[in-house]
Amino acid sequence: MQAHRTSKAKFARAIVRKPCRRIVAGLASADLGKPDYENALAQHDEYVAALETCGLQVTALPADERYPDSTFVEDTAVLTSQCAILTKPGAESRGGEVEAIREVVAGFYDRIETIQSPATVEGGDVMRVGNRFYIGLSGRTNGEGANQLIGILRRHGMEGLKVPLNGMLHLKTGLSYLENGNLLITEPFSEDATFRPFNRIEVEKQEAYAANSLWINDTVLVPKGFPATRARIESAGYETIAVDVSEFRKIDGGLSCLSLRF
Repeated sequence: MQAHRTSKAKFARAIVRKPCRRIVAGLASADLGKPDYENALAQHDEYVAALETCGLQVTALPADERYPDSTFVEDTAVLTSQCAILTKPGAESRGGEVEAIREVVAGFYDRIETIQSPATVEGGDVMRVGNRFYIGLSGRTNGEGANQLIGILRRHGMEGLKVPLNGMLHLKTGLSYLENGNLLITEPFSEDATFRPFNRIEVEKQEAYAANSLWINDTVLVPKGFPATRARIESAGYETIAVDVSEFRKIDGGLSCLSLRF
């Protein structure tokens, strides 16, 4: 199987949502402590500034106190060059977040598709490589969700490929496509034949969190505190910006989770 080396994605816009005070009740798979709300706000501001530095026009939505995890807008939609696809989060507490983003997405897209129950899909499980979308089968994205997503992609001239996960929250917890055929990759995927066609930039086990770095218009945002991964990305020819997202890490969040880029 060949990796798609089509023209690079070029992002002009991003949608973000400010953290709410209930972020302290966000879903967490590990006990890293509760996020500090004021620190989370400051880190979110830093993140938005980094997006703007990369040339994006950012639409910042107000905090939504109904949903502790609502700052992780990436999980609510898959935005492609042809259409927007509203997802169906696998975490029951997050279901309402999709409706909260629908009107915003409709302001930018004429063609909107929707994943239907009993399917589940979260955007953190979807990695775009040109017109191919790799879809992680996780505790948050099920087989029916992947099948529905693949069907929608095909109708719009794109394709999807399922990737089974084992013990990983989302596909992009362990992989990040940096364009130009370069893939940031962690050990669970390093021997997977699916990803052999890529130029793989290995992330050391002790820096696994940094696998969720974010390419935006030839600059890569890297979580602060992971120097080995940042150095490897820079050695591959990229400029980088280190962004502190330590408060979001406490509730299973990373750099890509905090925005929808299109």
